[in-house]
Amino acid sequence: MNENTPTGQLPVVVIGAGPIGLAAAAHLIERDIEPLVLEAGPGAGTAVREWGHVRLFSPWAEVVDPAAEKLLAPTGWVRPDGVSYPAGADWAGLYLQPLADVLGERVRYGARVTGVARAGRDRIVDSGRDEQPFTVHVTTADGGEQRITARAVVDASGTWSTPNPLGADGLPALGERTHATRISYRVPDLQDPAVRARHAGRRTAVVGSGASAFTALALLAGLAKEEPGTHAVWVLRRGLSGSTYGGGEADQLPARGALGLRAKAAVEAGHASALTGFRTAGVEPAGGRVVLLAEDGRRSEPLDEVVVLTGLRPDLSFLSEVRLGLDERLQAPVELAPLIDPNQHSCGTVYPHGAKELSHPESGVYLVGMKSYGRAPTFLAMTGYEQVRSVAAHLAGDHEAAARVELTLPETGVCGGAGLFDQPGPEQADGGGCCSAPVAPQLITLGAAPQDSCSTTGGC
Repeated sequence: MNENTPTGQLPVVVIGAGPIGLAAAAHLIERDIEPLVLEAGPGAGTAVREWGHVRLFSPWAEVVDPAAEKLLAPTGWVRPDGVSYPAGADWAGLYLQPLADVLGERVRYGARVTGVARAGRDRIVDSGRDEQPFTVHVTTADGGEQRITARAVVDASGTWSTPNPLGADGLPALGERTHATRISYRVPDLQDPAVRARHAGRRTAVVGSGASAFTALALLAGLAKEEPGTHAVWVLRRGLSGSTYGGGEADQLPARGALGLRAKAAVEAGHASALTGFRTAGVEPAGGRVVLLAEDGRRSEPLDEVVVLTGLRPDLSFLSEVRLGLDERLQAPVELAPLIDPNQHSCGTVYPHGAKELSHPESGVYLVGMKSYGRAPTFLAMTGYEQVRSVAAHLAGDHEAAARVELTLPETGVCGGAGLFDQPGPEQADGGGCCSAPVAPQLITLGAAPQDSCSTTGGC
């Protein structure tokens, strides 16, 4: 197929074979629209597999897309117990890869998208623009180049490949690149002997205040019980408050609430100490270790390792030739941004949204899933599944179904985000915020709840 092929016969290119990209393909097929999924990695859920040791805080019932399940059913696939919590590896191996296998040749691996444009039009040209199909430029695993023609583009590539840096101003801290061998941007997999050796009996800074930071603190606290001398230094840009640990027992996602309580227990047990109001500006060597420097001149103690978990951001580089309408702060679609602003919303107070809120000045281009949230951390998989259901309906011309977006989400829990600069947590600030976390969460017995539940993707 090329630029002369009638647009209606062209596929919809879906970028990314993760949970939302594969769900998008399933919904498109349900609407008799041919998808073509382009995945940079060697298999389905490549990014998910990289945090395969981390357990989600949503159960199986909430992380399987309905249209995808319909595609899988004829193969004999049965959804795992709906009330159990998968780890990333489970999600990828037991659901995402089987789904990709059903899609067959509609999924191409080792296909990295390097550019999206209108055929024969750069972003400046108006004439005949909307009548032209899209061209999607791809590099393959063997170094080859291809150009694919598409009727629409659904970008579900996520944000995993572009973690936020250590620097509090959104840029790499001075010395961050120089000392890269001591700095990582992922929740450590302590089941890996090499990773375990980097942290056992050593002092590790954990920078961040969301679910990923909670997970790292809990894992390092567990290691401290087995390996003397292991200690975590929790680096927070704000002070500790009742909201720091999330919703606790009040969280409608119990595993997420339990995760925050485990981080709280790590601090109270002395396995982690908190360095509050610390906005990192630099990294300096210190006798075989490193020291973090704050904007106010303070210095951390010498550290062996630094784990930076300050969120993720979208890679927009390959979309430079299409016309996107993005919020100047969140880098999310302009109509969606006020609905997901982490200063105002938790995962559950996000208004249901679909194709309308995800649209851009360039018709036919949609950012979905975690990428649609830009820098906001309040995304849940259920939200993404509803997004692609609506987008598929819109592309099929069923505008009534596209507008009929219905979704009920858990309201309480981790808001994430920066909040008001140097201000108390939401329940203390005048006028509040959205997260009604209890001021003093109480420790609970976790029982059968997963002991490492969280999401490194900002939700799920």
